[in-house]
Amino acid sequence: MNTADDPAPHILAKTLEEAGFESLWYGEHSHIPVSRLTPYPPGGEMPDPYKNMMDPYVSLMAAASATTRLKLGTGIALLMERELFSQTKTIATLDRLSNGRMIIGCGVGWNKEEFENTTSLPFGRRYLGLKETVLAQRALLTDAEPEFHGKLINFDPVWFDPKATRPGGPPVIFGAMGPLGIKHAAEWADGWMPVDVAMQDIEQDIKAFRQNVQGNGRNPDSVEITLVVMAPVTADLLKSYRDMGVDRCNIGVGMENWGKPEIVMPMIEKFSKIIPQL
Repeated sequence: MNTADDPAPHILAKTLEEAGFESLWYGEHSHIPVSRLTPYPPGGEMPDPYKNMMDPYVSLMAAASATTRLKLGTGIALLMERELFSQTKTIATLDRLSNGRMIIGCGVGWNKEEFENTTSLPFGRRYLGLKETVLAQRALLTDAEPEFHGKLINFDPVWFDPKATRPGGPPVIFGAMGPLGIKHAAEWADGWMPVDVAMQDIEQDIKAFRQNVQGNGRNPDSVEITLVVMAPVTADLLKSYRDMGVDRCNIGVGMENWGKPEIVMPMIEKFSKIIPQL
């Protein structure tokens, strides 16, 4: 959860790289409204670490400075809850300083009050808002004099440099589970990031998603699938996901252990032994 009590990003990243992991992912909540009008999606009380999350981009820069190969992911970033130009500048800077190792996992967010504290975009049109945010960001990171004219985001030509290390910027992976989110992911995202335990039939859901991508005139092989693994992790489970067409599995300590930083390093050692089997 990237709190001040967790292992420091530069230490965690170095440990992960040396253990053979591909990437490190940090999520984002700039704040949590005290009102708690929006219920916590899994039900019950919201875990306290949500209130204590550090900035993902600053933490990932610290991670980048301690590594050379480890990819750096936001999982997930709330792209609409930051000012577009400033955020895109941060992403371009981190991508360049890490030599192109950044991945942007993003979502529309679940807390209505948090969303409305940070943006004038309409919460009821947040899927369109995220699509336009990503498309505008791609324009800024690609075009010599970018401009964007959408239904919710609009600006005339600007000078915006430096660009990222690749046209369009780092790959953008959409964390979405519902029909509307999956439709958007298949239409414009560079990847899809579902959660395994929330899927009815993972193999069929992946096949349906790839067909949806193809239906949008895109090559399904060009759209990565990153699966957030909440089920108990075993080599056989990860092999089965690989064989279903999953490109990457993100594993963590589990929600019940978010407030137990002492288990992170032993967990890394334990699961690093699975990597050679994959």
